Amino acid sequence: MNDIVYAAKYPSAHMNVPQVHDCWRFFYCTGGSGSCTTGSLTLTCTPGGLLVFPPEVHPTRDSMAEAQGILLFMRQIPLVFRQPCLLQDDANQSLLHLMQDTLWHFEAGTPDAGALLSAYGQLLVQHVSLRRPSAPQSQLVEDLARSIAQNFANPLYELDEQLRSAPYCNDYLCRLFRQEMNTTPRKYLANLRLETAADMLRQGTGRSVTEVARMCGYSDPLYFSRMFKKRYGVSPREYGKVAEE
Repeated sequence: MNDIVYAAKYPSAHMNVPQVHDCWRFFYCTGGSGSCTTGSLTLTCTPGGLLVFPPEVHPTRDSMAEAQGILLFMRQIPLVFRQPCLLQDDANQSLLHLMQDTLWHFEAGTPDAGALLSAYGQLLVQHVSLRRPSAPQSQLVEDLARSIAQNFANPLYELDEQLRSAPYCNDYLCRLFRQEMNTTPRKYLANLRLETAADMLRQGTGRSVTEVARMCGYSDPLYFSRMFKKRYGVSPREYGKVAEE
């Protein structure tokens, strides 16, 4: 599942970009050029390039004023790297067509836009997963993040057991995970479960709170409701009703 929360042409809508901290950011360059620097990493984007920024990672120096393109924000996607990357489009301009279609449906707001945007989001994630240049990252952290992403919907998934099975002590692995992922393994799992539940409720699937809880890895619907309200400020039932209005 994924949640496309913003799509716009850049730089015409630059002043309206939402201030969000939990979104992946994608920028496809259609004209001009620009560069972004994060730490010691500098990425220069020219037409046909797709910049991908993970959540909580922001440029320390941004020289994108001369660039034009499409900007896209997306939550809740199964990517695990935590360094920005730059992809180049293919000869068929597959990424450009994908970004343009996503922008059109986001702005049109048609009745079937939600399902189509979800499909476009999945395609974009697959492109990035398959074509991302290799980047230095601890294999331990990547393996743990992948395990969580693959098993978060299973109420029987034991994170502590997964941590104990690693060839290093829990404290070391948790520190390493926090350093590279900007969160702890336990919070990463909880966020993935709650964001998936919120996405299901927004889509109005007609499932009960108990069903949503179970499908998002919670065996106790009351505990799920408490955690959901703590995160979103309303109960799952109220959240679903607001989404339907």
